[in-house]
Amino acid sequence: MSTATDERSPGSTATVRDPAEVQRRVKISVTLLLVSAVIFYFWWTIDDKQVFYLLSGERMRDTVPGQISTHPVTLTCGILVLVAAAAAALGLLRRGAVTLVSMIIVGTAFLLCFVVWAYSDLDVAFKPWITNPLPGTFAVATPLVLGALAGCLCERAGVINVAIEGQFLAGAFFASVAASLTYSAGAGLLGGIVAGIGISAMLALFSIRYLVNQVVLGVVLVVFAQGLTNFLLDQIPNDATIKAYLNEPPKLQDVAIPGLSDIPLIGEAMFNQTILVYIMYISVVFVTFVMFETRWGLRVRAVGEHPLAADTVGIKVRRIRWQAVLLAGVFAGLGGAYYTVGSTGSFDKNASSGNGFIALAAVIMGRWHPLWATFAALFFGLMSSLRNQLSLVDKIPSELLTMTPYLATVIAVAGFVGRVRPPAADGEPYVKS
Repeated sequence: MSTATDERSPGSTATVRDPAEVQRRVKISVTLLLVSAVIFYFWWTIDDKQVFYLLSGERMRDTVPGQISTHPVTLTCGILVLVAAAAAALGLLRRGAVTLVSMIIVGTAFLLCFVVWAYSDLDVAFKPWITNPLPGTFAVATPLVLGALAGCLCERAGVINVAIEGQFLAGAFFASVAASLTYSAGAGLLGGIVAGIGISAMLALFSIRYLVNQVVLGVVLVVFAQGLTNFLLDQIPNDATIKAYLNEPPKLQDVAIPGLSDIPLIGEAMFNQTILVYIMYISVVFVTFVMFETRWGLRVRAVGEHPLAADTVGIKVRRIRWQAVLLAGVFAGLGGAYYTVGSTGSFDKNASSGNGFIALAAVIMGRWHPLWATFAALFFGLMSSLRNQLSLVDKIPSELLTMTPYLATVIAVAGFVGRVRPPAADGEPYVKS
């Protein structure tokens, strides 16, 4: 009987390459090469040597805008992306903080070049200035982040939450009513929380207790919330006196944090916002800490991964799932309140405009992690803010920016940037044997 022998020297070591890692390296390298090619296309086709920008946002306008030299900026960004592509091909961009920072730099470089290209060579009498998209980004992303946190809590516990859109609608309507009756925007936030918990209770009851298909149940709850809010809105008379008590709420006012709001570029965007935005910041930290640093969070993740094993060690699976779903309703209800007391004031039909499904996409793109889901929601908010700003530019259709977040989600789910795996027991009802 013969055995295979290794003819290498005793001191040599074999390099074992994971096929999945090699495939990932090739994908990243090709993607970065394509990005650099697009950037060099921008550099080649731009004729304007300078474009104007105004980074103070909409609340503070400078009298003299700044200028960006188009060719040096685009050329430098293209070289940076080429360097990143070479690093990826050599295997230097492995999983970790270095890769994350590199991708942020690449994304920022591409975004800067794209905006410069979009605002250059405009054949119009008045050339618009590039403005800071961050204030609009945080405003639009606030409900998306809160909805994404709700989705992470539910799905980490094993309950698919397609009903985020329904929670947004219910939270928006009842926040408007509560704030109108009490003439208090703070009471409106409480009304939104109660409505969000109400929809969550229905989700938990039918999915955990009666084992209804969770995807179908989520769609039904969205339709239910949409029909309920539209019906209740139609019952409010057009009489101004009555309407003032039911659907004309006071709005949350901006609160500037001294010192922080004066930070260039990001200060006004992040620290001159309503109290709901600050609640969003606290919520991200709270959910991340609770999920990964507490015993309750460990139990939530356990019942979402292997409920039978969790039950074996004494964890009450259904109770934990109920708690996670109801807590998620708090954040989704706050997200819905943004659409009334946090922005427009009065409630209109379909006030959330399908953003609950965008929040669900942020959960998937963020790999069911509250922190990464927050970044995905901010990315969606950035695309929405850019779409609004570039509406004055005729170079690209606004629909292209609208579809970008969804395309990025499809790419992430397809495993282009790594494996995207939901909790093992996500969507699976648990029946105690």
